[in-house]
Amino acid sequence: MITHNLMVNAIIAAHPGLALTADTTQPEVFHSDAPVYRAAKQACLALGFIEPDAECLANAWQAMTERTGHFNASAWPDDPADFGMRPWPRQDAFAACPHKLGLYAVLPDAAWVARMARAGVPTVQLRFKSDDTRAIEREVSAAVQAVQGTDALLFINDHWQAAIAAGAYGVHLGQEDLELADLQAIRAAGLRLGLSSHGYAEMLRADRFSPSYLAMGAVFPTTLKRMVTAPQGTGRLSAYARLMRDCPLVAIGGIDHSTLPDVLVSGVGSVAVVRALVAAEQPEAMAASLQAAINAAV
Repeated sequence: MITHNLMVNAIIAAHPGLALTADTTQPEVFHSDAPVYRAAKQACLALGFIEPDAECLANAWQAMTERTGHFNASAWPDDPADFGMRPWPRQDAFAACPHKLGLYAVLPDAAWVARMARAGVPTVQLRFKSDDTRAIEREVSAAVQAVQGTDALLFINDHWQAAIAAGAYGVHLGQEDLELADLQAIRAAGLRLGLSSHGYAEMLRADRFSPSYLAMGAVFPTTLKRMVTAPQGTGRLSAYARLMRDCPLVAIGGIDHSTLPDVLVSGVGSVAVVRALVAAEQPEAMAASLQAAINAAV
C-alpha cells in the first residue's frame, strides 16, 4: 500500500504546471479519513490552491480513485461526475448561447459597444460603472440599440434589471451578485446568463445555476480590478476547461495578443479582452487580428 507521504509527493511532482506560491498560513483541515482524500488535499494546498479549491479537488480525487479502482498521481481529476456535477443537457438551464463565443470585448460604454460591434466583434459586454439608475438605463438601452443590425451578442455586466427592460441578449454576473440578482426573472425573460469564476469552488457553485457560459480567470495579472485570488495561469486554465467542457467557456484577465496563443491551447471557445482593445492605437485592426487568431485555433 502506497504511503501517505508518497502519494502527496507523487501528486506534487506530477503536476508542476498547476503550482502557484503556497499560502503557508492556510490550516490543513480534513473532513474525511480517506487516505487519498487526505493526501490529495495536502498536495493541492502545497501546489498553492486555496483551501476551498483544495477541498473540492480532494473529494474529487477520492471519487476518481473509487471509480477507477486505483490511485494514479498523474491523472488530475477532470470528470464532472467526480465533482458531483449534474450531466448536460439540463431542463433548468438558462437559455443557450454559442459554445464558441469567439472574441469577447468588455467595454466601458455604449459608444465603445457600437464601435466594436460595427468592427465585427462577435461578443460584447457593456461594463458601465455608475450608481445613477437613470444613467444606467440610458447606457444599457443605447448599447442594445448599438448592436442592432450587427451580428454582435450583447451581455450587460451587473445591471440585470436594465438588461431585461432593454431586451439585451444576456447578463454577466460575478459570484458576489448571485445572492442579489433575481435569477428566475433573468431566466423567465429568456436572457442568457454568464457567471464569473476564479477556481474550483466558484466553478462548482456557478455550475449549480446551469449558466449559459462560464468565465474563468484571471489568467494573468490585471490592473483593471482588484482580484481576491492570484492569477491562475494557463496550466490551471487548461485543467478548468477540461472539467467544464460541457459549458461554453470564456477566459479572462490580462490577455493580449502576445499571450493569446498560450490561452487558446487550453481549448476555451472564447477570450475576453479589455485593455487589449480599448488601449490599442487602432482598436478595429486589433479586434480583427485577435479574432483571426481565435478563429484559427477554435
